[in-house]
Amino acid sequence: MIAQRFTQISARRVFAPRPISLTSTRLSAPALVTACKPLTQSRLAATQNVPGDEAYAILKAQRAARPISPHLTIYQTQIPWTLSALNRITGSLLSGGFYMFGAAYLISPVFGWHLESSALAASFAELPTAVKVLLKFGVALPFTFHSWNGIRHLVWDTGREFANKSVVRTGQVVIGLTVVSSGALAVYGL
Repeated sequence: MIAQRFTQISARRVFAPRPISLTSTRLSAPALVTACKPLTQSRLAATQNVPGDEAYAILKAQRAARPISPHLTIYQTQIPWTLSALNRITGSLLSGGFYMFGAAYLISPVFGWHLESSALAASFAELPTAVKVLLKFGVALPFTFHSWNGIRHLVWDTGREFANKSVVRTGQVVIGLTVVSSGALAVYGL
């Protein structure tokens, strides 16, 4: 312990910077001034008052010259992040649709709207078959996708199917099941 302490103290004395005295140096005057100055560099910035419009134009030009951060356009489209984004979008659309329809249903008597089940079923029955299938497919698609992808996430929560290849494979399975189940729901009951 004492030997370590002795080594530290002597190392500090050897490597510590020594003050430069004016009498013991053989440096010329400019070198002496440079040796005594701190190593930081300081530069004064020139400023001037600029009118508001001109200042905004300068700021706009500076912003245009800045580099732009890359966005989604630089990445190759991949199933995992595409399905992740679609899962969030379909979840938002479904919940937003439920809230909007619920609010419209509650205020419909005040405005005289007929949103009761019998009126909706009668108006839907009058549509052509192709329009019915397309509407049913469009409504079923976010439901089925969000449901199948939710099951995929539940499987992930158990710690299975989490490798890169299996994530892509389960994503393809979700897309296939979504299309088949949405089509089945769209043509059901015709």
